[in-house]
Amino acid sequence: MYLSQTSEYAIRAMCTLAAVPPEQPTRSKDLAQLAGIPSHYLSKIMRVLVQDGLLTSERGHGGGFRLAKPARKIRFIDVLVAMGQDPETSRCAFGWDECDAARPCALHPAFNQMKRDFVRWATKTTIADVAAAGGLKQAVRR
Repeated sequence: MYLSQTSEYAIRAMCTLAAVPPEQPTRSKDLAQLAGIPSHYLSKIMRVLVQDGLLTSERGHGGGFRLAKPARKIRFIDVLVAMGQDPETSRCAFGWDECDAARPCALHPAFNQMKRDFVRWATKTTIADVAAAGGLKQAVRR
């Protein structure tokens, strides 16, 4: 499954925030540096994630971004949908206007299986799962 650059950056930002203590807001420029995301691009992504209720934002001294709910309750599918990349859309991998089980393209069976597997993974995998996989908390603390 192909992810847009925006979706990849959003996932990276969310996983990085999951590694930060929840009581500690993270400034956008610090998050950009920690996650390796261009700061101007990140600010647009963060605005969308706040609007979709995945993040909270506090202005001023001591402000920054935090996860809006525990990382174990934020699934990858939530982040992807917020970024406008719903993997459940029925787009033909071969480029046909009409492609379904009744009129499948050559790639339909394989692409549908891959899409089902990806959606299953994105629906059950949370930001906490990635943060717990190791390495991320150490990278954030440096």
